[in-house]
Amino acid sequence: MARWRPRAATATVWYLRLIALLNLVTVLLAPFRDQVETHNEGEYFTPYLMTAGLSSAVLSVFLAIAMRRRKRAAWIFNTALAGLFAVLYLLAMTLPGGGFTKHPLNYVSTVLTCGFVLALLVGRKEFISKGDSSNPKTAAATFVAGLGFGGVVGAALVALTNNLHGAADFWDMFRYSVGRMITITPSEHLRSVIDAPTWVNAVINAMGAVLFLLVLYVAFRSPRNTELLTAEDEERIRGLLEKQGDRDSLGYFALRRDKAVMFSPSGKAAVTYRVIGGVSLASGDPIGDPEAWPGAIDAWLSEAREHAWAPAVMGASEEAGVIYARHGLDALELGDEAIVELDEFSLDGRAMRVVRQAYNRVKRAGYTVRIRRHEEIPEYEMAELVAKADQWRDGATERGFSMALGRLGDPGDGRCVMLECHDAEGELKALLSFVPWGADGLSLDLMRRARDTENGLMEFMVIELLQRAREVNLARVSLNFAMFRSVFERGSKLGAGPVLRLWRSVLGFFSRWWQIESLYRANAKYRPIWEPRYLLFEKSSEIPRIGIASARAEGFITAPSLPALFRRRHRGPSGAEPRVPVAAQDGKG
Repeated sequence: MARWRPRAATATVWYLRLIALLNLVTVLLAPFRDQVETHNEGEYFTPYLMTAGLSSAVLSVFLAIAMRRRKRAAWIFNTALAGLFAVLYLLAMTLPGGGFTKHPLNYVSTVLTCGFVLALLVGRKEFISKGDSSNPKTAAATFVAGLGFGGVVGAALVALTNNLHGAADFWDMFRYSVGRMITITPSEHLRSVIDAPTWVNAVINAMGAVLFLLVLYVAFRSPRNTELLTAEDEERIRGLLEKQGDRDSLGYFALRRDKAVMFSPSGKAAVTYRVIGGVSLASGDPIGDPEAWPGAIDAWLSEAREHAWAPAVMGASEEAGVIYARHGLDALELGDEAIVELDEFSLDGRAMRVVRQAYNRVKRAGYTVRIRRHEEIPEYEMAELVAKADQWRDGATERGFSMALGRLGDPGDGRCVMLECHDAEGELKALLSFVPWGADGLSLDLMRRARDTENGLMEFMVIELLQRAREVNLARVSLNFAMFRSVFERGSKLGAGPVLRLWRSVLGFFSRWWQIESLYRANAKYRPIWEPRYLLFEKSSEIPRIGIASARAEGFITAPSLPALFRRRHRGPSGAEPRVPVAAQDGKG
C-alpha cells in the first residue's frame, strides 16, 4: 500500500484534469455539448463532475490544484461528493426495472466514478496538508454575502432595463437575480413579469461566476503562518550566529522579525522563512552548524508540506544549494553577490581610475565620513538618523527581505556599523548601515542619501570604509547583490549568442524601472569577488508563483488589499515588547 498510495493520489489529480479538459471542450464545441447534456438526462448519466458547463470545468481545475497540493479539505470534498455519486450509480445499475443497464455509457460512468472513489480511499494518507480552520465558515459567509450583494446589484439593473415596466416588485427582481447567479431557471411567474436584456443577464451570470471562484478560493486556500520570530527565537539565532556567523554574509538577516524559524532537532541549525501567497520563502543559507542543516531543512519542508505551502529559498549559496538539492529542491542561478576582500583591494591602477576620480572629486568638495557602531551612537542621535533615513527613502514601499534587516536603530543591533556623510557645512547628506558578518566582516543593509548630493557620494563612503577598515576590525565587505550579472557580463562580449543577447536586452528594458543593470555596474567598479546565489524550488510549475511571492517580499509588488471579511492577520508573539520605530531599507538587492 505504501507503494500504491502516491500513485492513487496522482491518479485522482489526473482524473480531475481530464474532466476539466472535457468540460472545456463541451463549452467550445456545440455538438459535444449537446451529447453530454443528453447523457445527463433520463436514463443516462456521466462520470463524476462531467457536465456541459464552464462552472464544472473551473471546479475541476480548482480541485485538481488542491489535490496536487495534497490538501485534506479537497480530499474530504471529493470523497463525500464522488462517494454519493458512486452510491447512486451503483444503485441505478443494480436495482431492477430502472432501465439504466441498457446504455453502455452508464457502465463506463459507473466504473470511472467508482474507480475515482477507490483511488481516493487508497491515497487517503497522502492528503495531509491542513487548511485554515476558518475556511468553511468564511466560505459560507462569502457565499451568503456574495449572493446578497449580487442580488441587490442585479435587481437594480433589472429595475432600470425591464421591458415589462411596473410588472415586478423588488422581491421578484431580487429572486430573479439570485436565481440566475446560481443558474436556476426563472419560474413561470418571474418570466411573466421580467423581460431583461441579454447583457443584463450576462452581467448577473458573470457576478455568479466571480462569486463561485471566490468561494472556491476561500474554501481551499492554504493557512497563513501565524508564528513570527519571538524574543527567545531571536536569542537562539544570535547564539548560532556567534558560533557560525562567518559562514554566510546574509546570516544576520535571519533576525528579521517578520520571519518564522524552524530549528533542527539538535537545535544546532535553523531555517528562517516567511509565508507569502502560499509560498514558504526562506532566504540565504541555514544558520548554524552545516552538519545539522539537514535536520533543519527536513523540519522546514515537513511543515511546508503539512500546510500545502510551496517551499522556496532565495539567495542560497552553492554550499547550501547542494544540501537543499539532496532534499529534492532544484536550483536556478539568481545572480551574484559582490564581496570585497580588504587585503586585495586597492585604488591604484587604470581599472580603478573612474572610482578614484569620483572619490577625489567628492573629497575635494569637503565631504567627510564618520564611522561608528550603532551601540556607540546616543539615543537622540540615532532617532535623528532614523528620521533622516525615512525622509530619504525612495517611495513609501518598504523594500528588502533576503538581504535587508528591515529596521534601523534597534537596541539589539548594536554591533551594526553606521556611516554618516556630512558636507563641508557639516550637514548630514547620506547614510550607510552594515550588519555584522562574523567577527571581521560587514554586509550592506541600508543606503540612503539626500537628493541634492554630489554624484559618486556612495562610492566615496564605501571607499572610506575600506580604507579605514581598522576602525571596525574589518577584513571583508559584502556589497549589493546583482541579479543576472552573468547575463550582462557575457551578453556584452564578442561572440555572445542571439538568445543571450536577447535576454540581456530584455533585462536592460526592465532596468528602466528596477535597478538590475545599474546595480551590476555600480558593484563592478570595486572589482569584487562574485559569489553566485541561487533560487531553490521543488517544482518547476511553482516558479511563477514563487517569483510573485519573492517580488512581494522584496517590496517590488504590493498585493491588493482584500475586504476585511477575507483578510487574515499575522499574530505576533504574545507578550512581545513594543519595537522601536524603524526605517525600512531599499538599498541592497
